[in-house]
Amino acid sequence: MGKKIKKEAEPPPKDVFDPLTIESKKAATVVLMLNSPEEEILAKACEAIYRFALKGEENKATLLELGAVEPLTKLLTHEDKIVRRNATMIFGILASNNDVKKLLRELDVMHSVIAQLAPEEEVVIHEFASLCLANMSAEYTSKVQIFEHGGLEPLIRLLSSPDPDVKKNSIECIYNLVQDFQCRATLHELNAIPPILDLLKSEYPIIQLLALKTLGVVTYDKESRTMLRENQGVDQLIKILETKEWNDLHVEALSVVANCLEDMDTMVLIQQTGGLKKLLSFAENSTIPDIQKNAAKAISKAASDSENRKLFHEQEVEKCLVALLGSESDGTKIAASQAISAMSENAGSKEFFNNQGIPQLIQLLKSDNEEVREAAALALANLTTCNPANANAAAEADGIEPLINILSSKRDGAVANAATVLTNMAMQEPLRVNIQSHDIMHALIGPLHSANTVVQSKAALTVAATACDAEAQTELRNAGGLEPLVELLRSKNDEVRKNASWAVMVCANEELMAVELCKLGALDILEEINLSVSRKNKFSEAAHNKLLNNHLSLKYSQTGYLSSSNIISDGFYDYGRINPGTKLPPLKDLAFQEPSDLRAILLVNSKSSEVSPPASMEDKSSDVGYGRSISSSSSLRRASKEKTNAAFGSPTEEKSEPASGRNTALGKGTAKEKASRKGRGKKEEEKVKEEEEVLAVPKLPGEGNYDKEWYPPADSDFCVYVYEVTKSILPITNIKEQIEVLAKYVAEKMGGKIPKEKLHDFGWELHISELKYQLKSNVVPIGQIKKGTFYHRALLFKPAALECLIDAVFICWGCRNKTPY
Repeated sequence: MGKKIKKEAEPPPKDVFDPLTIESKKAATVVLMLNSPEEEILAKACEAIYRFALKGEENKATLLELGAVEPLTKLLTHEDKIVRRNATMIFGILASNNDVKKLLRELDVMHSVIAQLAPEEEVVIHEFASLCLANMSAEYTSKVQIFEHGGLEPLIRLLSSPDPDVKKNSIECIYNLVQDFQCRATLHELNAIPPILDLLKSEYPIIQLLALKTLGVVTYDKESRTMLRENQGVDQLIKILETKEWNDLHVEALSVVANCLEDMDTMVLIQQTGGLKKLLSFAENSTIPDIQKNAAKAISKAASDSENRKLFHEQEVEKCLVALLGSESDGTKIAASQAISAMSENAGSKEFFNNQGIPQLIQLLKSDNEEVREAAALALANLTTCNPANANAAAEADGIEPLINILSSKRDGAVANAATVLTNMAMQEPLRVNIQSHDIMHALIGPLHSANTVVQSKAALTVAATACDAEAQTELRNAGGLEPLVELLRSKNDEVRKNASWAVMVCANEELMAVELCKLGALDILEEINLSVSRKNKFSEAAHNKLLNNHLSLKYSQTGYLSSSNIISDGFYDYGRINPGTKLPPLKDLAFQEPSDLRAILLVNSKSSEVSPPASMEDKSSDVGYGRSISSSSSLRRASKEKTNAAFGSPTEEKSEPASGRNTALGKGTAKEKASRKGRGKKEEEKVKEEEEVLAVPKLPGEGNYDKEWYPPADSDFCVYVYEVTKSILPITNIKEQIEVLAKYVAEKMGGKIPKEKLHDFGWELHISELKYQLKSNVVPIGQIKKGTFYHRALLFKPAALECLIDAVFICWGCRNKTPY
């Protein structure tokens, strides 16, 4: 054998780099290694970056600044499992940083992360991929991306993972996703309720809590509630509530129960298994405010159904709710008040709260917490609606003052609720008077100016309920309430417009208020509303008619007609026909105008002017009765009807007991005056004439101050007409004869019967012009007209008929183009 020769080692190829071990102490250097093609370097670099990121938020920000995120995203799809796992672990940690989240959304890596949830991947990858998604899903844009890339299905599958961290991360991500209704709908389709219910049995409280929170959201949908019931979820919830050791889960469990109670079938199931009694007992006896609050919320939600309310009433839920009103927690008080609001739809519950509940709610109106006051006011609003007994109970509990105080609250809901309660109270006259005594009109000014349509609507309705008498209406006007009320008529909201019209209709009962409302443009606005088919309502039409009926001068000028129920009073004037939308000038302005060639304004007035009559006219002024107004004829009407029942009495009896207390010396005084005039000298006649002019002629702008209180000119002749007509017509028992006599009397005073062919020679126009020149005004008292045509006679006929109490003739009068007989 030959000698063995030792084989020498072959030198390494010249193109191969010798292995190099490097120890780096800079994160920037390691980040650079993420671009290496070597799997071992990539794995070790990712491992080092993971440990660095775990140390705190500052390190995460540093990695972001160094540009580590973008190369790491490429490693999520690396072929090497270790590299892919380490990169996923880094993103699970980095995704808690908001700036990193933003960059990840821009890089659109969601698909790559969701791919790591595949069943064949390791549990560690599942853990950190689900952690990354849980962190990302806290923001809406990321939720959308996760949902669109199909992330919900693998997350639901991972709820059954043996690893508790995977379960925790998956249910947390699902909880964030189901805040969106589209995800909730998909969750139901993926049959997610059973695996979520299984998590309630977990030994980890955080997993149980997240599962309950998720159920609390998904059970908003009826389908999910049904699925929960079918999978014995209700039993599990009741079991949690019965376990004292799980009291940290009770609040969330009650939230789920609250949703389930909205479902009638679930409600019956809970009631049949005794769960309802346990729930009420649990709510009443618990010492944890949040538990009490959620229990009350559960009752409130369930009570939205009439059958549920019936079941609750049978279980005496009212006692539990009254007890909760006494809680020290404001949240519990609010929830209990809301539950009482819901239960008040049940008649039996409403009756129960009359003695127990209303006094406690009144006390809550005085709370410093605005939300508590709002909830209490809501409960009272529902309890007092269509229930006079409860409204009275609220007043007896001294609720009026705190309710009025709430009208100045900054919370619109509190103001609207308080206004509703006051409206319900005002349906009873004694309570309305009590409310008015608390200066309600001033308190309503703020709500009337509110920008909230609900507040506007409720405030207007309260005005309609409380401004029912002259004193209250005067207070409203003085407080400046008419302007915002009229402005609400322009509202685009139907309810606001309706209630504002209602309030205007109520306020227009008084003539002064009607005139004021017309000045503010209410009539014009209502006319415009009533022209629109979509905007008008019965109240707007009624308010329009009421304004016209209490501003008869305007109604007559607009329509040329007054109905049988329209009783004119002192100060009525016929301006002539005006077009719709044209404003009627005030009588005072017309009286101060210089005479013109325009049509005369006819005035009806039986009151004396501000000028006191001279001593020489004392007899005449007292005889004619200047102080008696037409508007006081209602008392005369009653007196005369009593006379009618007594066979009207004889003329001699009338002299001894004249109607309305009128002096019997009137007729004698008038006769004496006529007789004495014949024997007077020229100077005396001129003196008397001057004195009569002083009484009749109003002060002119140049002769008096416009701003001084002004009174319409007196009409002594009209007063004489009234007396004569009353004396001659009242004894007549036949209505037809009364009408004929009155018609002939009016015609006689207006120039007598004029044949048609001689009408052009009548000269009534010249007579009216002379009166205007004599009075130095376009306003002419009706009694001073001695030559009148059809519309002068028609105007005289109406007030004369009123004084004679001839009801039937009102139907015959009213048109300017017809004679009154």
